[in-house]
Amino acid sequence: MLAGLLGFVTVWATVPLLLAGCRRRMARNRPAELHHGNGSTVPRFGGAAIAMAFFAVQALAAVVNPEYWATLRLHPVIPLSGLAMFGLGFWDDLKPLGARKKLIVQILIALLVGVGGAGIQIFRVPFTGQIISLGSWGYVATVLWLVSFTNLINLIDGMDGLAAGISLMLMVLLGYVGAETAGTQMVIAGMGGALLGFLRYNFPPARIYLGDGGAYFLGYQIGLFALISSHKGEVMAALIAPLFVLALPILDTGLAILRRGLRGLPLFRPDRRHLHHHLLDSGLSQFKVVIGFYALTLMFLVLGMAAYWSRGHLVPALFGISVLILLGFASCFQFSRRWFAIGRMFENSLKMRREIEYALCLSKWLALEGKRCGDVETLWATLIIAAEKLGFSMVRIQLADGERTWFREASPKPGQRELPQARRHFVRHSLMQGRCGVLEFEAPGEAGENVAGGRQRNWDRPTITDEGLFNTVSELLAEGWIKSAQHCLEHEERPLQFAANSEAVARFSSTARSTLGVPFSSPEKSG
Repeated sequence: MLAGLLGFVTVWATVPLLLAGCRRRMARNRPAELHHGNGSTVPRFGGAAIAMAFFAVQALAAVVNPEYWATLRLHPVIPLSGLAMFGLGFWDDLKPLGARKKLIVQILIALLVGVGGAGIQIFRVPFTGQIISLGSWGYVATVLWLVSFTNLINLIDGMDGLAAGISLMLMVLLGYVGAETAGTQMVIAGMGGALLGFLRYNFPPARIYLGDGGAYFLGYQIGLFALISSHKGEVMAALIAPLFVLALPILDTGLAILRRGLRGLPLFRPDRRHLHHHLLDSGLSQFKVVIGFYALTLMFLVLGMAAYWSRGHLVPALFGISVLILLGFASCFQFSRRWFAIGRMFENSLKMRREIEYALCLSKWLALEGKRCGDVETLWATLIIAAEKLGFSMVRIQLADGERTWFREASPKPGQRELPQARRHFVRHSLMQGRCGVLEFEAPGEAGENVAGGRQRNWDRPTITDEGLFNTVSELLAEGWIKSAQHCLEHEERPLQFAANSEAVARFSSTARSTLGVPFSSPEKSG
């Protein structure tokens, strides 16, 4: 109780100081990226309060419990690796890092835990009791375990209060599982109190976010506590129990990897197609979605406790119950047809794959042009070339000093029949809270004769007809524009503006017309 109260008070007192510091611009918030749900300026440094509470509780446990102090002296990598994982995420909150770089550092930190003697070393078969020594494979198992938990918590941190609430339930489970080790139980109780205090500021509408620093730190600590409670793998039920609580994040991650892999997208590319995003798009409020996820996770919490209580013997039956719960959840929110139409999903994704690969190349080309020219007008002309090739009918960019609009030529060639009118796809992206502008795309809806990939030929030029392909390709172009525009903003605090070098723009547009056959209107006409 003392540890829980210390964690609660530490976070309760620290978060207002962080908010005050951010208001005074003592700490600069990382601009929101394309996949973030809104352009708000809510600080992303809540993980700092969680980390402070963790080390305060660690100190208390070391003073009160000599056995825990001896464990820390024997394995100093336990607190130090947690600090390193928080530092990695906090750095990403300040300045975005690439997904590959973050993954490599996470693997190195987890590997240090295995080398330091705190990783998975043995495996006890639940039904026979046979103990198997993993040897060198223990390092691999430790890395997979810790990195998976770190990224699972970060994955569900896409909505106010979701990651903190589910992490609190995991702390309750780990407190039940780790009841045999008093020092570890004190630290877990302290983290539970810290999360309870943090939800005061993070529950919808949130005043502060965990950020990558907080999400990485929580996920890593949850995975590490599970390892310690299992006595380095000896009690297999202690490792299985948290997986029940994480049933929804595990399912969401599996669907995301499958979706991106089939469409040819990078597996670590963030998007807005997770389960909570679908529920928000269906019209539910953030409060209702969070409460629904809490209720569902509570059911899995009970199943996790039952799995540990039975020492793993009831795992097959509990797994079957979990599947039934997920099927009921899918049916209630009308996900069933989309989740289980496997054949249609494979067919549509494979058709889109070629077009998405082409869009990835054009997006990368657009980003590289930002390094070469650094001229906004030239980047706008490059964006038009890419949009024309991908089949958009309209592109509009709004910057601080004006806007530009490009329309596809709308006149069929002599002898060609004009295609019937159809509903049009439209999307609007606010880029980095508007600092890189507001980008709008439009394309024709379903009309005429469709071809593979969700495209059709309209007057000898491709157009996008599939809504899913339209959304993905527009996001890729918007990401390419952000990367190219960031080179113009590297040393500037003001929002992106158009360049005044009209001579360079005219030269570029003339080259585009002659070499690529792209219609281009001057800024005076299109703006």
